[in-house]
Amino acid sequence: MRLKKYKKEEVFWGWLLIAPTLIGLFVLNIKPAIDTFILSFQQSGGFGRTKWVGFENYQKLIKDPEVLQAVINTLVYTLIAVPFIIVLSLLAAVLLNQKIKGRSIYRTLYFLPVVSTPAAVAMIWKWLFNPDYGLINLLLAKIGLTGPNWLTNPHTSLLAIAVVGIWSTIGYNMVLLLSGLQEIPKDYYESAELDGAGAVKQFFSITLPLVTPTLFFVMVTTIINSLQVFDLIFMMIDKTNVALPKTQSLVYLFYKQSFIMNDKGYGSAIVMVLLLIIMIITAIQMKIQKKWVNY
Repeated sequence: MRLKKYKKEEVFWGWLLIAPTLIGLFVLNIKPAIDTFILSFQQSGGFGRTKWVGFENYQKLIKDPEVLQAVINTLVYTLIAVPFIIVLSLLAAVLLNQKIKGRSIYRTLYFLPVVSTPAAVAMIWKWLFNPDYGLINLLLAKIGLTGPNWLTNPHTSLLAIAVVGIWSTIGYNMVLLLSGLQEIPKDYYESAELDGAGAVKQFFSITLPLVTPTLFFVMVTTIINSLQVFDLIFMMIDKTNVALPKTQSLVYLFYKQSFIMNDKGYGSAIVMVLLLIIMIITAIQMKIQKKWVNY
């Protein structure tokens, strides 16, 4: 009886302590997701009125070439950005995990883009990519190359956005990977040195396998964030830019349909497509992580 009472009290206090998180999760995430799903079967009218149209939004979505192009743009951006973010973040974390002079300063510099406002980041990079007086084309001219119109050329605009996305994400992932690296016991490295293993051998035999749990988390969150790219496109690509169709992501298209075209039902259907893509990719990652993540 005492054990049963103890378990009841433990369950009560457990639920009580996680209640604020659960309430916040429901109010801020679960309920909006359910409302968006329901709205995707409706057509928005004036003054907030809606009309049930069933699968009409999804039928329109399948035939809409703009949606297909946005899916391609989103996937291409993810394929460009994610590998560079993962590799560069891991490289920065490994280097800044060493005992070097000014290590704290370097860590701060790498993390600065994370705490910078997106508007300031966009303004700086728009200047850097400017074809007439931007620093990037100026440096290319110094070595005899002619830089393109980075943000107005449909062939380079998405690449330019990806460069900014990579630059602004490395610092955050570096901190996460740095915490994982610091959990690796130093005894492993000392034993490897006694056996004559060099730095490269230690990295691939000790560091990389033992940091895979953190690396897996970083990979999942980075892919999800890349699939949800919006702010950089919104602030760096003007609405009149000829490169916009080849640059806009699914989230940008959702914004345009919902808040510019005032068709929130169709915009919600677009978001449901993005949610489906994220769920499929995440499920695949969860399935194959058993083959390479060492817990």
